[in-house]
Amino acid sequence: MARRVLTGFIRSEVARAGFKRVVLGLSGGIDSAVACYLAAEALGPENVLALRLPYKTSSPDSLPLAQLVIDATGVQSKTIDITPMVDAFFKDTPDMDKIRRGNVMARARMIAWYDQSAAFNALVLGTSNKTEILLGYTTIYGDNASAINPNGDLYKTQLRQLAKALGVPQVIQDKAPSADLWPGQTTEGELGFTYEEVDSLLYLLVDRRYSPEECVASGFKRDFVETVLERVRRNQFKRMTPLVAKVSNRTVGYDFLYLRDWGT
Repeated sequence: MARRVLTGFIRSEVARAGFKRVVLGLSGGIDSAVACYLAAEALGPENVLALRLPYKTSSPDSLPLAQLVIDATGVQSKTIDITPMVDAFFKDTPDMDKIRRGNVMARARMIAWYDQSAAFNALVLGTSNKTEILLGYTTIYGDNASAINPNGDLYKTQLRQLAKALGVPQVIQDKAPSADLWPGQTTEGELGFTYEEVDSLLYLLVDRRYSPEECVASGFKRDFVETVLERVRRNQFKRMTPLVAKVSNRTVGYDFLYLRDWGT
């Protein structure tokens, strides 16, 4: 069911925007692998360009794991080393901490996606999952930048189930989740909890609309519930388009909602 819905979403939304192709970043992780499999099935592999965008400290297995997906799906591919452009930026800011450095790398990759989307006459396909979008575990105008995103309403644990159904290589399914922005980085290590734990809580909070008290009564520790709620609240700005000050009767994003307003 999810497979049919998501391939249909890609096919219809790409066509609605007047395109036939998509570009996506392929990291060797499960999220981008699932998006690549879906895109290849929806549009045909000749209409999908997978970009491998390593930095000099990237995990050595990221390129060969991404190649497994490229070989399995038959999509077009290109590898661009972002090290020169990133290091040029770092040169004059030697005191940057790892978070700032990671954000620069994520946004450098975004530049490559959008440049290649223009060259390939394609839309940028996002790969962020629902868990990370809710928790704000994304870089705004970095890895969360895209035109359409087939993964965004699936929690990480659901994406793992879909990856299995799609036949994503087991070695990718088993890989520890990581944004690969510095050596040894893991997503769960940074968050301080597992995807299984937080997905169960987010499902109650978001999908079932449980109150914090109801979540505690369901067996979750109060400090865990409060930590997750605060992350969701604090990162709301990452989930929104830029706010526009309303000074007219027809404001973009509020009263004027093309395509709906023009009936197309």
